[in-house]
Amino acid sequence: MAQSYKTLKENFVSNLSGGTVSEINWVTAVAPAAYVLWAALQSRQGYFLKYGPPAFLADLLLNVGGILLAITMYSSNAILLNALLVSPAVLLYFLPSTTGYNKRPSKPPANKPAESTGVREEPEPLPIRPFITIYRGAMIVVTCLGILAVDFRIFPRRFAKVETWGTSLMDVGVGSFVFSAGLVSARPVLQARLAGKTSSFGSQLKSALRASLPLLLLGFIRLYSVKGLDYAEHVTEYGVHWNFFFTLAFLPPFVALLQSVSAVVPYTGLMSILISGLYQTLLELTKLKAYILTAPRTDLLSQNREGVFSFWGYLAIFLAGQALGFDVLPRNPSQTPATESGSQQRKQLLIRLAMWSAVWVFLFYTVTSYNIGFAFQVSRRLANQPYVLWVSAFNCAQITTFCLVETVFFPGVSIAADRTLERRECEKATSRVLKAFNRNGLAIFLLANLLTGLGNLTLDTLSMSQTGAMVVLVGYAFLLTAVVVGLDAWNLSIKL
Repeated sequence: MAQSYKTLKENFVSNLSGGTVSEINWVTAVAPAAYVLWAALQSRQGYFLKYGPPAFLADLLLNVGGILLAITMYSSNAILLNALLVSPAVLLYFLPSTTGYNKRPSKPPANKPAESTGVREEPEPLPIRPFITIYRGAMIVVTCLGILAVDFRIFPRRFAKVETWGTSLMDVGVGSFVFSAGLVSARPVLQARLAGKTSSFGSQLKSALRASLPLLLLGFIRLYSVKGLDYAEHVTEYGVHWNFFFTLAFLPPFVALLQSVSAVVPYTGLMSILISGLYQTLLELTKLKAYILTAPRTDLLSQNREGVFSFWGYLAIFLAGQALGFDVLPRNPSQTPATESGSQQRKQLLIRLAMWSAVWVFLFYTVTSYNIGFAFQVSRRLANQPYVLWVSAFNCAQITTFCLVETVFFPGVSIAADRTLERRECEKATSRVLKAFNRNGLAIFLLANLLTGLGNLTLDTLSMSQTGAMVVLVGYAFLLTAVVVGLDAWNLSIKL
């Protein structure tokens, strides 16, 4: 890569100040809005029950194309795009169903009271949560689209990562990736608890290190490829050698270490607040903040100071996601004999999600408000406490919205009487495209990184017209979607 062009690329993503939180909320609201229309088509028309090419194309256009439009051509008209998606869904919802699809789950035939054993299988204590699948799938879609789109001028600079202080779409996207990883990490812990299994700290640490090794390897591969190809890089993002894969790699062992002190601090959410609060205190009362932002890069630590110290913020985000997972993934979080009906359990779930959202929003405005709080600024570069609280509030609100949409359009998910019916209802409520992205999220994120690198090495993205940029991005989005849907159709899960 020519030095002059490399400098232009680096300058294109440097010294940016971001945009407003409200605009980011409207842009990202396109994902729930697209799901609203998808859900209306499915629940009222049964459009995706027979999943052929037309259904796949509609699924792709709604749940991938809608997000792509939101971050490019409709970036300044996100409210309009949301309205265009939601309006036909409202009309469909109030029109009579043309497929006979019931809001209540269908009952098994009278001559088949049980599938095989003659005994009805009770719903699972850790049920499939379609709204979690949809949330994670949409998050991976916007992340994969953003890492390439940011190199084109059609992607607004206010959406790209800020230099030091401020908020942007890509900043919340990075944190959301970590939050969602923490959310699903709660499932194996809950499964072990339900099975009555206990493991020693040594075995937990061994498992964590085993999970970290592939990510560590990916981090070194990215490091050597970037340096070897003289690829444009934004040093103040993570440092000279550090990258996001290293951050992901160090999370599992540190989470295992913290689980060993869970008797002292039993609530994971409280642990998240304590870690981010202690880190924020060190930033404000010591020279740590000045060191991270201004120190000369003279040794290995100073060269990678952003990645090393921001890790503590990402660890707090991971724990916040895990705390939410402990509360919303189980059917009965209290583990007491359940007496509520399925609809009552769903109401309780929505209340818990709303409370989590309210708590994180309150804490965020407490530490950032100039009138009632500490007036701290958000910094993804530092991954300080305001950033942790913002990411946590944002993701809880998104999950709450997806859960509400599912509840309105697919109430059968929550009131299914047995395991088989529940799985059937969950399939109806889940987009195949978003399910596929969720299933192989890390693998497709790696492929997206490789394709982004290839695109930047072969295309002059800075000089490309809006039409040309959209052609590239649409092709890129279609390729990623085709790969993940193909893997899902072949029942393949790539574990890294």
